Amino acid sequence: MSNNPKIDFYRHLSFAAVGGFFGAYAILCRTGLLASAQTMNLLELVISALRGDAYAVVLHVGALLLYVLGTMLTVLLPHYLHINMHRASPVIDALACIVLCFIPENANPLLGLYPIFFAMSVQWSSFTGARGYISSTIFSTNNTKQASLAFAEYITDGDKGHFDKVWFYVFTLLAFHLGAAISFFAVKLMGIRGAWVNIILVANAYYMAVCEDKYKEASLK
Repeated sequence: MSNNPKIDFYRHLSFAAVGGFFGAYAILCRTGLLASAQTMNLLELVISALRGDAYAVVLHVGALLLYVLGTMLTVLLPHYLHINMHRASPVIDALACIVLCFIPENANPLLGLYPIFFAMSVQWSSFTGARGYISSTIFSTNNTKQASLAFAEYITDGDKGHFDKVWFYVFTLLAFHLGAAISFFAVKLMGIRGAWVNIILVANAYYMAVCEDKYKEASLK
């Protein structure tokens, strides 16, 4: 696998499955909340502030700070400690899975998602795409947009070269939602401890990241 020129694409799909699992897990286990991005969190922060709900504001600010911290660490750790974030990010994902399994079901839903806020910010900033395309592995909006735009460009000029882009984003969406489907069954069978199942997906993603690094090292020789 480490000599496969498409290894970055396979790595990308592997992490998309991890992101899809976390996204669905958050919704299924914590009353419909999504912890893979900040849009909902920031909107709820504003609404909570306007309602005068100080406790909710503190929790939302905490989620924001964790997300910001995770993003910053992807720059600070490589710079100061020379840490390879392609290796560190899946380790953080795995640790998040473990922590999630020990947060009580009756805990505040937002507080119960803190590990995902942190882990997904690290993953998104560590892996921003593949094959020359910018693509998120933790949410679907831009991937859907890019697939739609590429298909529209094919309709307008008939250039089949656009299909490379279409298929890249379509397969990313499929991998993401495959992870979500696995999450559904894991939670149905195991409840909040279904997060253990995601460690299998994380292990595969870690393997792909290692293979990608080896491929890049070999190509420089």
